[in-house]
Amino acid sequence: MVLARLATAAALIGAAPLLTPLPAAHADISGFTSPSGNIGCIIDVDHVRCDIAERDWAPPPPPTECRFDYGQGIVLQPGRGAWFVCAGDTALGGGAPLAYGDDFSAGVLRCESEPSGVTCRDVEDGHGFTISRQAYRLF
Repeated sequence: MVLARLATAAALIGAAPLLTPLPAAHADISGFTSPSGNIGCIIDVDHVRCDIAERDWAPPPPPTECRFDYGQGIVLQPGRGAWFVCAGDTALGGGAPLAYGDDFSAGVLRCESEPSGVTCRDVEDGHGFTISRQAYRLF
């Protein structure tokens, strides 16, 4: 499981052109899944990424520099806001279910699980995202 998380983080570094490189050691990466299993997230103090398996919406067009899958999830880094994933891997299945009404934090990043989807935010600057089968929102 830890190796899968490290591979996810490593792929995220190389795949997302707007992503600041993460430190080499990632023993503190954790993951969770929505109770429905449709959303999976990985989180550490440097970033949170949530991917979605089934959705009723389409992401915006990919950036020209994206050479991998695009729009299957959203990334948030402290102080940087949120953007769509450009990566050849997935955060799906990265951890145990996070019950509706519960939250998970790493540093200033906090994610909340609700029946309406997963919301992750930087608690210091307020930027974040919501992702669900029905919609997404970057804020």
